[in-house]
Amino acid sequence: MTPPEPGHGPLLSGVAPGPPAEPSAALIPRPLMFWTGVALTCAGVGQHLWMFIDSASMGFHMAMMGMSWVMWGAMAGIVVGVVLSGFAVMQRPGAVPAAAPTSIPAPAQARTSPSSRDRRRLIAVLSFALMVDQMKPATLAFIQPGMRAEFHLSASEVAWLPTVALSGTVLGSLVWGRAADRIGRRATILIASLLFLGTTVCGAMPTFGGILVMCALMGMAAGGMLPVVYALMTESLPPGRRAAIMVLQAGLTTTGGYMAAAGLAAVLIPLTGWRVLWFAQLPLVLLLIALNRWIPESAAFTARQSQPRHVPASTLFRRPQTAKTLVVSGYALAWGLVYWGFITFLPSQLESSGRHGMSAATLLFISSLLSIPTCVVAAWLYMRWSARGTMVVYASLTVAALLVLAVVGMDGNRSVLLTAVMLLFAGTAGVIALIGPYTAEIYPMAIRGTAGGWAAAVGKSGGAFGPPLIAQVLSAPGGMRTAAVFVALPMGLAGIAVAVRGSSRPDAAQDEGDIRLNAELDDLVRGEAVAADGATTTTPLSGKGDE
Repeated sequence: MTPPEPGHGPLLSGVAPGPPAEPSAALIPRPLMFWTGVALTCAGVGQHLWMFIDSASMGFHMAMMGMSWVMWGAMAGIVVGVVLSGFAVMQRPGAVPAAAPTSIPAPAQARTSPSSRDRRRLIAVLSFALMVDQMKPATLAFIQPGMRAEFHLSASEVAWLPTVALSGTVLGSLVWGRAADRIGRRATILIASLLFLGTTVCGAMPTFGGILVMCALMGMAAGGMLPVVYALMTESLPPGRRAAIMVLQAGLTTTGGYMAAAGLAAVLIPLTGWRVLWFAQLPLVLLLIALNRWIPESAAFTARQSQPRHVPASTLFRRPQTAKTLVVSGYALAWGLVYWGFITFLPSQLESSGRHGMSAATLLFISSLLSIPTCVVAAWLYMRWSARGTMVVYASLTVAALLVLAVVGMDGNRSVLLTAVMLLFAGTAGVIALIGPYTAEIYPMAIRGTAGGWAAAVGKSGGAFGPPLIAQVLSAPGGMRTAAVFVALPMGLAGIAVAVRGSSRPDAAQDEGDIRLNAELDDLVRGEAVAADGATTTTPLSGKGDE
C-alpha cells in the first residue's frame, strides 16, 4: 500500500466518508435547552460569587455564614442547569445523524479530512480544555493552608480534601470514559465543562463538608476530560502527526495548568484569600464552553452510531484486549505510586534534610520546568523511533532516579541529590505524557474512551492509597531510601511488561494499524449479535495477538 502524504491520509480506516465539522447548532440536538441550562448554571454560580464578594468585610472568611435559602436556591439552579444542558447535548434514543452510514464499508473508503485550519483550531481548543482541567486539581495544593486556618482543621482533617478530590477523579475517569463511547466525545466534553462551571461555587461553601462534596464533583469533571480528549484527538488528526502532537499536548498542558494555578495563587491569595482561586477559573470555563463550536464530533464515532449494539466495557478484559489492558494498567499504576505516593512526601523530606541549598518549593518548581524539554524529546522519540521503546526509556529513567535516591538518601551528596530529583521529575513527566496518547492509539475506536478512562482511573487511584501506603513504608527502617526502592520495583516491572507484551501503536505512515483495530471491533460486534440471537457459541473476537 502506498503511504498517504502526511496530513492528507485518512483519519481512521474502516470509516465511511463523512461531512466536515459542523457548526455548534447542528451538533447540539436541543440548542435552546442547552443554552437555557448554561444560563441557569451561570446564574447560580453568579449568586455564590456575589456572596463571596459580600464577605469582604469579614476578610473573605465565610466559615460562620451558614447556608442561606438564597444559596440553596442558587445550588438548585446549578443542578437543574447542568442536567438540562447535559440532556440537550445527547442524541435522541435511536437517532442516527443523517451523515452516518448504515454500515461500515471497506477500509479503502475513508472520510475526507478536515482542513489544516480546522485541525489547528481543534488542537488549540482541546489543549486549552486540558489546561483548565489540570488547573482544578493543581489548585488543591495552594488552598490547603488558608482552608486549614479558616476552618481550624488538623493535618489529618485537611488531608481529606485531596483524597476526596482524587477519588472523584477516579470515578469520573471511569464514568466519562464510558460515556464517551456511548453518547459521543463532544457531548462528554461539554458535560464535563458544565460540571467545571458548576463546581466553581466550591469557593463559597461555608462548611468544610460542603467543600468536600463540591471537590468530589470537581474531581469527577476533571477525571473525565483527559481520556475523552485523547480519543477525539486520535480520531481527528492524521496518523503521521498525531503521535507527536498528543504527547506534547499531554505534557505541556499539565505543566501549563500547574503554572497557571501557581501564578494565580501567588497573585490572588495575598489579596483576597484562598477561596478566590476557585472563582478565578470561572472566566476560563465560560470561554471553553463558548468555544464549543470548534469541537466537532468524531466522524468515526458518528459512523459507528449505525451499529445496532454497544460494545461492553468488559471487552477490555477479554481477548485480544486482555494483554493490552494489563500492560497499560501496570504502567499507569506504577506512575501513580511514584507521583502520588513518593513525590507527595518529597518536599517535606527535602526541607528536613536542608542539604540542597534552596527551598523545596523552588527545587520542585525548577524540576517541573524540566517537563517541557522532556515532553519535546518524548514526542520526537515516540513518533520517530518507537512507542514502546520510548515508554521503556522513561520508565527506566524514573527507576534509575529512584535507585540513586535510595543510595544517596536525603542527606547525601548535594549535586547527586539535586540531579536525581530533577531526573525523577523528568521521568515521571515523560511517563504521564505517554500513557494517555498510547492508550488512545492501541484500542479499537468503540472502546477507546472506556480504555482511556480505565487507564486514567488506575493512575489516579494512586492518590487514594499511595500516600497512606508510602507513609507506612517511611516508618520502616531506611525511611525514604526504603520508599524509593518500594516504588521503583513496580515501575521497573511495568517497563519490562511494556517491552515484552506492549502493543505496537498503528503505523504512523500507513493504514494497516487502524484497519486491524477496527477488524477486531467488527468481529466483536458480530460475536455479540450471534450471542443475542440465542446461538450456542459466540464468534471469537479475533485470531490476532497483541503485537
